[in-house]
Amino acid sequence: MMSAVSFTLGQLAEQLGATLRGAADKPIRGLASLQDAGAEQLSFLANAQYRKFLADTQAGAVLLTAADADGFAGDALVVANPYLAYAQLSHLFDRKPVATAGVHPTAVVAADAQVDASASIGAYAVIESAAQIGAGVTIGAHCVIGARSSIGEHGWLAPRVTLYHDVHIGKRVVIQSGAVLGGEGFGFANEKGVWQKIAQIGGVTLGDDVEIGANTTIDRGALADTLIGNGVKLDNQIMIAHNVQIGDNTAMAGCAGISGSTKIGKNCMIAGGVGMVGHIEVCDNVFVTGMTMVTRSITEPGAYSSGTAMQTAADWKKSAARIRQLDDMARRLRDMEKRLAAVTPGADASSDA
Repeated sequence: MMSAVSFTLGQLAEQLGATLRGAADKPIRGLASLQDAGAEQLSFLANAQYRKFLADTQAGAVLLTAADADGFAGDALVVANPYLAYAQLSHLFDRKPVATAGVHPTAVVAADAQVDASASIGAYAVIESAAQIGAGVTIGAHCVIGARSSIGEHGWLAPRVTLYHDVHIGKRVVIQSGAVLGGEGFGFANEKGVWQKIAQIGGVTLGDDVEIGANTTIDRGALADTLIGNGVKLDNQIMIAHNVQIGDNTAMAGCAGISGSTKIGKNCMIAGGVGMVGHIEVCDNVFVTGMTMVTRSITEPGAYSSGTAMQTAADWKKSAARIRQLDDMARRLRDMEKRLAAVTPGADASSDA
């Protein structure tokens, strides 16, 4: 869908500091993929597998690196990183409604809550006792902000976000619908087969510029707070257990699950479906690939995997059968080495197999 806003190609080039190749006065009214873009839309090429669509694109202009622009006949904005440039321009064409300041008549705000006059409190939202809502904050319809919780300036909560009590959020934090922060952690003591609940008396603290995806949950700490650092990005449907700590600028994709008291460093990338056991530490600058199960601490930066790549079902069954045979094969190999050592002078019978 075309945006109601319009820019010239020259204006967009100036916005990015890009090199313009084409007509500076060409109107651009939206963004689209190479395959779908029309004459008044801007596209981008950031992944080599889409280069095949470049020659035939109908886009009015394309964000390209210098190398790709040299072979392109159409108009282009030449930048070092087309995907970053696209990300920057996307905000110019964002159609998300802008909330107006004020408290909706159906909202329920405790008498001792502090709500900045520039904040927007949506329909049927609940702001409980001693909560603090900063300047420029938007709280969507049906959100609940628990007692003594706080939201820093220019935060944005989509409808139906729930913050339990004692949840503290930094500045410019974005939280999508269905997210729950500060739920009780999974803590029980077992006595003769009966589970005794442990009170979760910590809270949750988020730094600045954090983004939390839809239906993601972050449990409160058992004693100290669960801590999410500055610039952390969490995708949809992620589970963060009690007392987890996530370092600055770490990003985590959907359906990851982080068990209690795990510490994840700064600038990490955790792919979709990753699981981590509790009470381990992951150092800075670690990349964990999709569906990996992290069962011990990671002390060296780098990429880590444990999931197996996709195969046809027939090949996977063969591989699974061979895996079941590995233990027997290892025993047979040790036996062969011992027999070989017995008949071969100087042979080393100490095998790690």
